[in-house]
Amino acid sequence: MSWIKRQSLFHILLFVLGICLVLFLMVPILGTLADSAPGLLGAFTSYTTLNAIFLSFYCAFLATVFLFFLGIPFAYLFVRKDFPGKKVLDSLLDIPLLIPHNAAGIALLTILGTSYPIGAAFSVIGIRFVDTVWGIIIAMAFVSAPFMVRGAQEAFISVSPEMEKAGRSLGATRYKVFSNVTFPLASRGILTGCLLAWARSVSEFGAVVLIAYYPKTAPVLLYDAFVTGGLNAALPIEGVLIILSIVLLVIFRLFVSKPIKSMY
Repeated sequence: MSWIKRQSLFHILLFVLGICLVLFLMVPILGTLADSAPGLLGAFTSYTTLNAIFLSFYCAFLATVFLFFLGIPFAYLFVRKDFPGKKVLDSLLDIPLLIPHNAAGIALLTILGTSYPIGAAFSVIGIRFVDTVWGIIIAMAFVSAPFMVRGAQEAFISVSPEMEKAGRSLGATRYKVFSNVTFPLASRGILTGCLLAWARSVSEFGAVVLIAYYPKTAPVLLYDAFVTGGLNAALPIEGVLIILSIVLLVIFRLFVSKPIKSMY
């Protein structure tokens, strides 16, 4: 109460609006946890549920690794150099954020299905995307790519170009400067981008369900449980996913707040 007395009416209003927003977000979550409590133990010990969660985490990890090797170099180039079509590419990068994710799934199907040239070419070497882990990974990577690249861009922007010039003036190659100076200094922001891309991948449903309904990831399993068994069947799975999300959020905060020791 003493804090409120020291604040102006304007700041109190902002505080009240903030509390309203938090309640808007938390009341449905807390309500779901309360309703799912009776079935939580069964969901936590269900092989089907645990397998779907593991598949989501595993595929999200692989999607993040894929984006790391493609997105980090591009983000660095984008920040440090001007090149033809840069503004166009900058706009195109955000398209996965703007289009409906079921539309993204359909778009991936039109190139990765076995009846299309690219999908047929991959099938020759034994890689199929429809209803396979490969399809899940590609769908996750597609929708989470902007999180990886934008996070890396912000990280590289925070590194002064003068530090890179100093390294170059001492005779270091561009690769040495990047690996020994730029990357370590940007590592916190890059880690944040990786974690955001992974978290976005784990939660993806729309694109995944269209290209790979099987094997079922956690969001697809939740949808399937709701459609076939109704709210009562879906609530325990929902409760497990919410609890895991809270745990992952805590871990994420610890990773971001913990100082990163450079090995260089």
